[in-house]
Amino acid sequence: MANTNIDRDTLRELADEGNETALDRLADLADAAGEVEELSELLDEGCMRAGFLLTRRATASGDLRELQRISDAGYEEAGGELDRLLKAPAAEYPDS
Repeated sequence: MANTNIDRDTLRELADEGNETALDRLADLADAAGEVEELSELLDEGCMRAGFLLTRRATASGDLRELQRISDAGYEEAGGELDRLLKAPAAEYPDS
């Protein structure tokens, strides 16, 4: 059985060398730990998995500004979610 307890430093080194799977794994770890700032940094590095995870969080909370920021950072699906929320009837917004 393979060792699945890879430390973050090793993942970071691999990600810095261009390993996208390691970058995705870092995003999953950050999401599980609720580290939104780290997810944002990973998105800025081009990690689309981080974009997906941030979009899921922003959509769930109805955070339109965050969806716009995520879209601007290069994760296009966030723009689609933003449009969907903007076009939705007011009753679908979490804070209405």
